[in-house]
Amino acid sequence: MIDYPNIDPVAVSLGPISVHWYGIMYLIGFAGAYLLGAYKAKYSNGTWTKDQISDVIFYGAMGVILGGRIGYVFFYQFDGLIRDPLSLFRIWEGGMSFHGGLLGVIVAMWLFGRRYKKHPIDVTDFIAPLVPIGLGAGRIGNFIGGELWGKATDVSWGMVFPNDPSQLVRHPSQLYQFALEGVALFAILWLFSQKKRPRYCVSGAFLLFYGLFRIVVEFFRQPDAHIGYLAFGWLTQGQLLSLPMVLGGIGLIVYSYKAMASNK
Repeated sequence: MIDYPNIDPVAVSLGPISVHWYGIMYLIGFAGAYLLGAYKAKYSNGTWTKDQISDVIFYGAMGVILGGRIGYVFFYQFDGLIRDPLSLFRIWEGGMSFHGGLLGVIVAMWLFGRRYKKHPIDVTDFIAPLVPIGLGAGRIGNFIGGELWGKATDVSWGMVFPNDPSQLVRHPSQLYQFALEGVALFAILWLFSQKKRPRYCVSGAFLLFYGLFRIVVEFFRQPDAHIGYLAFGWLTQGQLLSLPMVLGGIGLIVYSYKAMASNK
């Protein structure tokens, strides 16, 4: 077993105001996306400007925050929403969903594309390699906060999380997600997008690989206590929501190359 580092989830306290590491990780994700986007814009032959990068990051941030919160309540707390509709707005109680955030970002990119007269898929193809920075930073925030831990295990790198009432040795699944959804996904998408790809292809690769990585990690992550397993004794809500991403990603990649071949 490895000792959990037990970092204070509050990075800075200024009187009644507390700044949590999780919030700082969001800022790191958005800042990293902006810097990488500005770098990519230099080689876009004028199709992207720095002002557009600033705007697309702002649109994306709004999509993540609004979509993530709405998605969490609908996907994971729907019974509570029915009993208390105002719970949707109590963001200080926590709760964000990646899949809800993804839907929010898709809507935000469509709105951005309308404003700048860009095809929405050209927008998502451009930003897809930037997203894993925020995903990885967010998982580090989860780890520091001692939340979303993994299943009980006897592996030598297991940890006991202080917020776990059972105090079992568990998989540090937040770090698994950091490695896959952050590091590995960034490397795949960044390298893949360095060569000009047909429209839909990079967006499809994002959906495919994120979906696959999330499905794998869910086998090691403790499911939400109020949901548990949905079927077969192992299917989780995260896996169920990720399966359409895998299928959609494959579909977009196949469609993109077929469309390219038919235009030759």
